[in-house]
Amino acid sequence: MSGRILVVEDDAEVADYVAKGLRETGYTVEHVPDGRDGLYLASSSSFDAIVMDRMLPGMDGLSVVKALRAASVETPILILSALGQLDERVVGLRAGGDDYLTKPFGFSELHARIENLVRRRAGRSVETVLRCADLEMDLLARKVFRAGKALDVLPREFKLLEYFLRHKDRVVTRTMLLEQVWDYRFDPHTSIIDTHISRLRKKLDDGFERPLLHTLRGVGYRLSEQP
Repeated sequence: MSGRILVVEDDAEVADYVAKGLRETGYTVEHVPDGRDGLYLASSSSFDAIVMDRMLPGMDGLSVVKALRAASVETPILILSALGQLDERVVGLRAGGDDYLTKPFGFSELHARIENLVRRRAGRSVETVLRCADLEMDLLARKVFRAGKALDVLPREFKLLEYFLRHKDRVVTRTMLLEQVWDYRFDPHTSIIDTHISRLRKKLDDGFERPLLHTLRGVGYRLSEQP
């Protein structure tokens, strides 16, 4: 199964364990260690499920869940907590959580619960087309079009462009691309990103009046119809 998962967890060891396991099973994972950052990301971007720690700096997990539900964000949420008593689980579910998993936990159980949440969400609605201006990506047919013209995009370029489309109008850093597109946990200091960005930009923008893929020197990249 594939999809986008947001992990909001301040324990670096737990976060790495969860993110690594989910990536190995086919998911794209974003991680933030702070409740306020988790609230911002969950309410400004599309995810298939959220793994939310209960105790977080900035804003506790239950408050984040309540704020998301108040803002009509319906993304399924799995709450992680060291508090396993029945009444604590009930509080978490009543706050708006869809599932509750007590620490410590095994990855196989977390994975099964995430799969269940993603399947339930897919039963409600499935995002199959991503767009930015006249650029369109068909996730089912694995095809890309600009102004109705089919673009010859290689598999890695497709994955790179999908990440840009899911983060359109937002700055995407080199570190984000290395982690999410190439699954590197460190910067290998190679030209791999520059090479792929250059090739992708030629395919997206050459021959079209308005460029979409922009470089912000010293910061990162942005896919946007705005210059």
